[in-house]
Amino acid sequence: MPTYDQLTEWAGLGQVTRIGRDVVAGWRIPEFMKSQLFEVGIPVAPRLIERVVMQNEADPILRTSRGPLYRLTEDTDPHTPAERSWFGVEPGTGAVYFVLPDGEARFANSGVGVWLDVLHRYGSRVTVSELLSEPDGPEEYFSEEEEERALAELNQLAEELKEIDPAAFNGYEEFLWPAHLDRWLF
Repeated sequence: MPTYDQLTEWAGLGQVTRIGRDVVAGWRIPEFMKSQLFEVGIPVAPRLIERVVMQNEADPILRTSRGPLYRLTEDTDPHTPAERSWFGVEPGTGAVYFVLPDGEARFANSGVGVWLDVLHRYGSRVTVSELLSEPDGPEEYFSEEEEERALAELNQLAEELKEIDPAAFNGYEEFLWPAHLDRWLF
């Protein structure tokens, strides 16, 4: 699992939010996962996490198709607020889900620690890549050769993420990572 310093190395100072112990004290997730949230923190991540919006309530408030989750983040396009999405953590198991605007929950990772590890690998790779670092394009301007290189990078990234959390790649529908990486260029 990454450290706070490793996350800030690629995300930047001020782009990783450590959660206060008092905020997660009442949450019904494993204690070691609570510690991961306040010791390591949550990074802003390209195309996934615009800001950390941690809930203060002891009961989960993010309503989803899986039931209520504890809200961790929010991503909103300022031009289309209806496209808001979130990451949330499931009470009991600590599994992390990506929640679409309609409340559909897609499995992201099997726990907070592996989620942070996956975000670290994903963010580190995307921010240094010449082809993947632009959050809003230039996909539509890719040459065939650049598209092939980008797909190769995405395939390599998918393999690395799968090594970290194989459960996150046990399907396509209702899973975040395979669909997110597959649709990157489309």
